[in-house]
Amino acid sequence: MRKTFSIISLGCFRNTYDSELIIKRFIDRGYIFKESADNVHTLIINTCGFIKEAKEESLEYIQNAVKLKRKKAIKKIIVRGCLVERYANVLKKEFLSVDDWGGVESFPQSILFKPRIVPSHIGFLKISEGCNNNCSYCSIPLFKGNLVSKDTDSILKELEYIDRRRVKEVNIIGQDVTSWGRDLMGKHNIVSLLKSMLKKAKNIRWFRIVYTHPKFFTKDLIDLIAHEERICKYIDLPIQHINDRILKMMNRNITKKEIISLIKRIRSRINDAVIRTSLIVGFPSESKDEFDELFNFVKKMKFQRLGVFKYSREEGTAAYNFPGHIHHMTKQKRFREIMDLQRGISYEYNKTMLGRNIKVLIDEARNGLSIGHDEHSAYDIDGVVYIKAKKVKKGRFYNLKVRQAFDYDLIAQ
Repeated sequence: MRKTFSIISLGCFRNTYDSELIIKRFIDRGYIFKESADNVHTLIINTCGFIKEAKEESLEYIQNAVKLKRKKAIKKIIVRGCLVERYANVLKKEFLSVDDWGGVESFPQSILFKPRIVPSHIGFLKISEGCNNNCSYCSIPLFKGNLVSKDTDSILKELEYIDRRRVKEVNIIGQDVTSWGRDLMGKHNIVSLLKSMLKKAKNIRWFRIVYTHPKFFTKDLIDLIAHEERICKYIDLPIQHINDRILKMMNRNITKKEIISLIKRIRSRINDAVIRTSLIVGFPSESKDEFDELFNFVKKMKFQRLGVFKYSREEGTAAYNFPGHIHHMTKQKRFREIMDLQRGISYEYNKTMLGRNIKVLIDEARNGLSIGHDEHSAYDIDGVVYIKAKKVKKGRFYNLKVRQAFDYDLIAQ
């Protein structure tokens, strides 16, 4: 009798990619995949261990899985991923009911699978693993290691497979995709890779570049995005902070002046560009004046998309032993202030979309009110477009007119 299994994938797109790899491996072994986590033989949890909130979420899912096993709703629990890579010894002592443990996935040269936990018209292509940037707050190198770039031939082989499946949008992912190729022999960089990918793919309409570093966002990359219509005008550019002292402590290797210059170049060269950034508030010793500098910068720059993290003190990172750790209530207050500011900025931007025609890729087709996203919003991260129409098909593009605007979402017809 063939065994059933399900997977809970936590964390970022990179984990989603790894979860799809795990699914393929189990199907190849003869297991039957089911979306629901209840009443399966084997439940797999692919954990995230990036920051405190992510670790707490992973632990909660493990605890719930243990309860399901006690109720005999599942027979076997397997836990994988970043949290296990960091805390395997502690976890194994705490959760005796878990049957098998494993860390992060290895980085094989070729992964050919059909997606099961994301819509079939959305693709993910991981071009690198690990990171050499050594940001002082970041735990990723502790369990992902140094940068390992996937070679061009393997990437293009995987892209060709994705393209044959008629995927409409591919998300190019890595810890820092702008660093791709720095560890390879010869003249390899993200721009040359993108040009090869664009030449190879015939059916993919949108290429979305996810996870970049402002230090390595070159003029050539800006020019390519500006001139290539298939690359989404969506600039994922985490700056983390804007105060020079904090940036130096974070080991970001970039200054406020350089960040401002880069943003100006992007907005002047790329028509209709939308910038998505992420910030960290409450970094050790961050003063009120330094936070105010960040707040006023966000107010002035008006990023269309923005996420905020409260600094998480992670064992093994350089910042763990920095002096002046901020009280959690202060971090929460600063987080709320930035998010309240951004809500207004996002709403004002969305109001400028009223009456405009946009191209939308349908992610969920429902009778009367479907859901999709445009090139300026990443799937499952940013706001969505609700579509008022009866005959809409999932995985297809539609040219629509924006009729209503909300804080983060739009309604179009």
